[in-house]
Amino acid sequence: MATLIQKVQTLINANLHAIVDRALESNSVEVLDEYIRQVANNLDALEDSAATVGGTVRTLKRKYDEFAQGAEKLDRDIDTLIVKGKNDLAGAAQAELNTKQQLAQDYYEQWQQQEGQYQQMLEMRLKLESRLTTIKQEREHLIALIELAAAKKVATKTIKSLDQLANVGDADVTRLTDQIRGNLDREDARLEMATKNISDQIDEAVRGGEIDIQLEERRRRLGMSSGGDGAAGSTSGGGDAGGSSASS
Repeated sequence: MATLIQKVQTLINANLHAIVDRALESNSVEVLDEYIRQVANNLDALEDSAATVGGTVRTLKRKYDEFAQGAEKLDRDIDTLIVKGKNDLAGAAQAELNTKQQLAQDYYEQWQQQEGQYQQMLEMRLKLESRLTTIKQEREHLIALIELAAAKKVATKTIKSLDQLANVGDADVTRLTDQIRGNLDREDARLEMATKNISDQIDEAVRGGEIDIQLEERRRRLGMSSGGDGAAGSTSGGGDAGGSSASS
């Protein structure tokens, strides 16, 4: 998994300007074709891995919900047992409740961790798809540019970059060269914005889960009803109620 993520990140961070310049220097689009093949292959592998992680996320959430709901029911049962004076059964139930709460917390933490990784993989897939679309489009533009340069007798074999080709003094060549550079610049800008957004989203999702738990604990202490249907809050609430039952 780590190796795949590293490969994908390398492809995402690849300098498209440099790739196009190498293709131009060699007067061939083979460099672009190789990049396209690598992106396509790793995109397939990333989609398979993301599906696996996504399945794990759903499994962990289901297990968390099961233990959280079981803990809530057991917590209510302990109160009933105490009221009826069945302290031995209440003690055994309290021990079971503690175990369920710990398991629920463990599943919750795993779920959140895997969810963060899953969202990151989905974002990486979108970025990689965007890079693939861009380079495929610029492949066609580069072919047209090479053919145009050849038709106008521009010595493309001596040209090493788009910047050099833009200065040959031909309006048509310059226009097409500027178009390619502009498209690549826009793709780099999209990648920069996407990179900033995903890290913010993951941090916000993790922080949001912690805040929900903290607010739910405060509502419990204040004797207020739940302010939402968040599953995380119910587990923490069960822990408080269970603790108070044990001390009764």
